[in-house]
Amino acid sequence: MKFLVTGGAGYIGSHMVKFLLSKNHEVTVFDNLSTGKLINKNKINFIKVDLVNHKKLDQLMSKKKFDAVFHFAALSIVNESEKKPRKYYMNNVLGTKNLINSMIKYKINNLIFSSSASVYGIPKTKKILETHQMKPISEYGRNKKEIEKILAQLGKKKNFKSISFRYFNAAGADESEKIGENHKPETHLIPKILNLIKRKQKKVYIYGNSYKTIDGTCVRDYIHVNDIVRAHYYGLKKFRQKKCILNYNIGSGKGYSVLEIINGIEKVTRVKLKIIFKKKRKGDPPILVADCKKILRDLKWKPKYKNIDKILLTAWQWHKKSFI
Repeated sequence: MKFLVTGGAGYIGSHMVKFLLSKNHEVTVFDNLSTGKLINKNKINFIKVDLVNHKKLDQLMSKKKFDAVFHFAALSIVNESEKKPRKYYMNNVLGTKNLINSMIKYKINNLIFSSSASVYGIPKTKKILETHQMKPISEYGRNKKEIEKILAQLGKKKNFKSISFRYFNAAGADESEKIGENHKPETHLIPKILNLIKRKQKKVYIYGNSYKTIDGTCVRDYIHVNDIVRAHYYGLKKFRQKKCILNYNIGSGKGYSVLEIINGIEKVTRVKLKIIFKKKRKGDPPILVADCKKILRDLKWKPKYKNIDKILLTAWQWHKKSFI
């Protein structure tokens, strides 16, 4: 099959490209290379393009017929989205609208969209179902919600099929140790701490230790990046349906506190860290854990990486060998 992967040089996108190639599919990557790293250059069709450039995008989409599009291209730093809302709207919303319009124009009707648990906002339940109210508290979350709304409308009016996967906390790295998680600036807990350890630094700042959780620190649901990739691939079978407007949570269904993650990192790296507590950050929900019954039932998918220490170990093995 022929697939287009937007953002194929990014964290999750690069893992998706590697997986698709392992299944002997033909892969085209669109990426502006603002972040991330391109792998398997000699095995893919790579085109440097920014999705905001609708003329160039339209021209490229006219040249090839794809069986489906995996759309990962997006800016994803939540705090930055609040400071630069226009930048995020242009990239995440306008860029995606351009992609969808080109897809419709050239009769490419199957889209798998990289959404986020940030669409939910502050949860009202310990575990979050897909039917939970969507009240995002960040510009990034609002971007994702807007695209999901557009996809739902298109699915009703046109023969356009979509699946939105709402990620909780993607983590880990491919066991080949060739690709992993590296954002600039790094804001995600696990790679941020591993970067500190690699630079021989030991001070770790935690924002808040008075939440109503097991140890006072925030609780999050971590899922290995390759389990996310497998879920996307499993989702392709849903495009056989006459109508397809679906959304799924992707998580492990289990929460880990910040302190539990730090303890796990200390275990796999054998480095003792110095923890410094700071004030809570505005808008940080105490607990974000996925209810995954829907994806388990519908796609017959389940995580292969069930042990958080194993996820952390894959991340550390990549960080040790990377040049960050």
